[in-house]
Amino acid sequence: MIELTHHGDVDLLRITHGKANALDLELCNALTTELEAFRRSAAKALVITGSGRMFSAGVDLVRVAHEGAPYVRVFLPAVNRAFETLFSLLKPVVAAVNGHAIAGGCIIACAADYRLMAQDGGRIGIPELLVGVPFPVVPLEIMRFAVAPPHLQALVYRGATLSPDEALRHGLVDSVVDPGPLDEQAVAVAQAMAAIPPSAFALTKRQLREPVLDRMHVGASIDAQVQHSWASDETLAAIRDYVARTLKR
Repeated sequence: MIELTHHGDVDLLRITHGKANALDLELCNALTTELEAFRRSAAKALVITGSGRMFSAGVDLVRVAHEGAPYVRVFLPAVNRAFETLFSLLKPVVAAVNGHAIAGGCIIACAADYRLMAQDGGRIGIPELLVGVPFPVVPLEIMRFAVAPPHLQALVYRGATLSPDEALRHGLVDSVVDPGPLDEQAVAVAQAMAAIPPSAFALTKRQLREPVLDRMHVGASIDAQVQHSWASDETLAAIRDYVARTLKR
């Protein structure tokens, strides 16, 4: 589900969960556990990546469609917790986007401090509204932080998934690199960031991100509405229709 390797002071976390690295309850809980362990560890920086041709395809919609409202009510808090844990880490975090990063996969990448995407690494974007589901507060605040205002609304409302070069122009990634040495390049970026005095980096990152975390924490009433929407018959029907039209072709 998750593979962790050590490269000097840098930990590399690789998601290896089925063909699509889709986010389900178990993966989100495992990701939160690994991230909290990294927070407490002696490692100075983290690289997060996927396996094969997939960074992450986002939420496991097939499971949501199959298990319905009871699953939604435990899954959404778990995925929010994983996203917030990643975003709140005060050590350097680098995303090595090796393949498709769709919806929640894009959120994971955008929670990092620096994002590299492989030149032939598939597509990246946030098509949640095309599925028919509203954004929970945490992922939307991550996107608000990571993407320049001129691009944010278009990415959210249109739900387009972008090629690596398009993603670079829209600010979804910081660099597009040759896919061969992606891990090595990401580790090198992480090592360079880890060379900054940790206390200075942590305090600066805290100042940058604390207002976003504050907005996440006051959004509980909105998240209650989001969870109600996801668990509704109407939204679950929209998810099933989307799965039938796209994921099961």
